[in-house]
Amino acid sequence: EGQLVESGGASVQAGGSLTLACVASGLTFDHYAIGWFRQAPGKEREGIACISSSLATEFSTPVKDRFTISRDNAKMTVFLQMNNLKPEDAATYFCGAVWTFGASWCTLRKEMDFWGKGTLVTVSS
Repeated sequence: EGQLVESGGASVQAGGSLTLACVASGLTFDHYAIGWFRQAPGKEREGIACISSSLATEFSTPVKDRFTISRDNAKMTVFLQMNNLKPEDAATYFCGAVWTFGASWCTLRKEMDFWGKGTLVTVSS
């Protein structure tokens, strides 16, 4: 059974930066695309960034040009670098994995095969 564990959440001031990590275990990592999602209180979970096995990436409009995503297949880890954080970025951040058999696509949709339990990011103005 695949497992994902997020880390790196913290409280930062607006304009600051954070790097989140998602470490996978129990799955053939390079057969999966990984996505980052976030959910603020009272709102639906939204996809914000994803990366395929072949390093193709996709970003949602609110984070494009501020966030970057990368993966280290040897360490079974995906990173989300978040720059110029805004109060509206405050949320619990989750990573998800979807099986693609190594294909060059990823998705911001919520149909993931595995989810982590999340890490909390707060942004003060």
